[in-house]
Amino acid sequence: MTKPQGTIRVGIGGWVFEPWRGTFYPEGLPQKRELEHAAAHLGTIEINGTYYGSQKPESFARWRAETPDGFVFAVKGSRYITNRRVLAEAGASIEKFFGSGVTELKEKLGPINWQFMPTKAFDPADFEAFLKLLPHNVDGLAIRHAVEVRHDSFRTPDFIALLREYGVAAITAADSDYPQIADATAPFVCARIMGTREEEPEGYPDADLDRWVQRARQWSKGEAPGDLECVATEPAPTVARDVFLYVISGAKIRNPAAAMALTGRLADSG
Repeated sequence: MTKPQGTIRVGIGGWVFEPWRGTFYPEGLPQKRELEHAAAHLGTIEINGTYYGSQKPESFARWRAETPDGFVFAVKGSRYITNRRVLAEAGASIEKFFGSGVTELKEKLGPINWQFMPTKAFDPADFEAFLKLLPHNVDGLAIRHAVEVRHDSFRTPDFIALLREYGVAAITAADSDYPQIADATAPFVCARIMGTREEEPEGYPDADLDRWVQRARQWSKGEAPGDLECVATEPAPTVARDVFLYVISGAKIRNPAAAMALTGRLADSG
């Protein structure tokens, strides 16, 4: 019997980047059609502008309209929420964030990435207070939350237990200097890989691309990739999970090529 598996989507961060014009985007493509082009070749894109400031509801609605069925956006949570000293006091800001028009993405709203600065250490009580503030449903949409932590103090089983209790994903930061936490803690997995190199036409060598395809497949089947660092002593339940894999940072000019290479390999091996 074939083992159940979740949907794997591979994408990039943002879609407006001048060096992609003539490399990822065809010469002469109008800028207003760049999202349409990107979404035709990728399964997901992370919206980064929401980290720095509010976007207009009409923008979210337009982005939804410009992308095909099945496409999903991750949205980065506001830095005014995650960069505060006391996370327990973020309630009003979280409400404002979700009232800014994010839900205009409707069925194309994917994970919310709550990214924390490398200086933010793990305070169990305050972090749990933050998790309690995260809404599970807004405007009739189920909301999926993921946290990207960058301080070594989060590499503790207590942190993993908290995330599992609240159904929030720990984002796996990979091919980077950030602490790696590859534990599955939610009904989906979110990973951001940051090791593309400009001298590689597809961002990564073939062997590395193949490894990421294998890891994504394992996650989608509820398995834990044995070559990534987990924190908890207790493994997660073996259940099918959707996977969101973003090629971020590194040699940014190569990220679309890497994402498309991974997508192609996943299709060939599916």
